Amino acid sequence: MLSIIVPTYNEEDVIDEFYSRITTVLDAMSHKHELIFINDGSNDTTLERLNTYHSSGANVVVIDFSRNFGKEAAMTAGIDYARGDAVVVIDADLQDPPEVIPMLVDKWN
Repeated sequence: MLSIIVPTYNEEDVIDEFYSRITTVLDAMSHKHELIFINDGSNDTTLERLNTYHSSGANVVVIDFSRNFGKEAAMTAGIDYARGDAVVVIDADLQDPPEVIPMLVDKWN
């Protein structure tokens, strides 16, 4: 199984596009997967959107921090929760495209 860790903080402008792209990529892969979103104290609609994704997919997990602890704490929480044989940490801002994940997994295999 592959665990995808996604720290989020006030990502309402990009999170829907990110979710669409990451799920397209993961659904095309043969590996089982889980998406672990960590809401790092967002004060916009990020958490509501993450909860919608969770409601529509059994492989979507949402960890909600009570306040902003920082990206490193969010990544650590995601890694602690991950059940996968491999973990990919990716930001939701699309600076790194989700479409590269299959190449990373090929190298891992």
